[in-house]
Amino acid sequence: MFHNLFSLEGRVALVTGGSRGIGKMIASGFLAYGASRVYITARKAAACEATAAELTAQHSGDCIALPIDISTMTGIDMLAGEIKKREPKLDILVNNAGAAWAADFDEFPEAGWDKVMDLNVKTPFFLTKALHGPLRAAATAERPGKVINIASIDGIFVNPLETYPYAASKAGLIHLTRRMAVRLIKDHIVVTAIAPGPFASDMNKAARDEAEAVAGRVPAGRIGTDEDMAGTAIYLASRAGDYVVGTTIAVDGGVAYANPGIKGDGWA
Repeated sequence: MFHNLFSLEGRVALVTGGSRGIGKMIASGFLAYGASRVYITARKAAACEATAAELTAQHSGDCIALPIDISTMTGIDMLAGEIKKREPKLDILVNNAGAAWAADFDEFPEAGWDKVMDLNVKTPFFLTKALHGPLRAAATAERPGKVINIASIDGIFVNPLETYPYAASKAGLIHLTRRMAVRLIKDHIVVTAIAPGPFASDMNKAARDEAEAVAGRVPAGRIGTDEDMAGTAIYLASRAGDYVVGTTIAVDGGVAYANPGIKGDGWA
């Protein structure tokens, strides 16, 4: 009954923002659990191709680089077109590419607002829409397709850092996940989200460069590991997560529900 509950054997996945950080953790985890092909995107071609080569060498499946900027509709359409040229079906889409911008309330620029909101909310919606056909083609009642949106605990609690569009976009993505889930489950596509806390990445420089200090503010006493992030994504992407629809899972060592609110230092 429970044979291969977490297996991703033979599945094809796309992880946006997959060249580093959380996206790389997820891509590596998918390959480790049997995915046959994992496509990763990033703006910087060299980094994207280097990660693809590294992960392909480590696992039996293939990691394939598609260095495309998906912050615009042109880039979204280009990426969807590349996937459709290569794959008749897509089992898993991870909408991980994102951006952050911090500035004082009185000085916050429109350009920063638009960049963050577009990449963090608009891109996941329109990329999923553009790939609806391949996702639907792969999905059955017995083996649903999967869309996993990478949100943030900043969409659940108030981070004291002045990252206004980031917090708003991640809260919006959490609710967008619910709304998309209601629609896409009709096509046997399960939509969920992960809300990471402190993981070492270029976006979360504090966790990367000051891990011990950040860990002291996490109830679990440490920052997240590759296994923490990959494990949650594997769960949602596999048979184990087939009945988890519209849910956002906080993977944060307890930060969001300890709820420091606007007191103290930032977690990001």
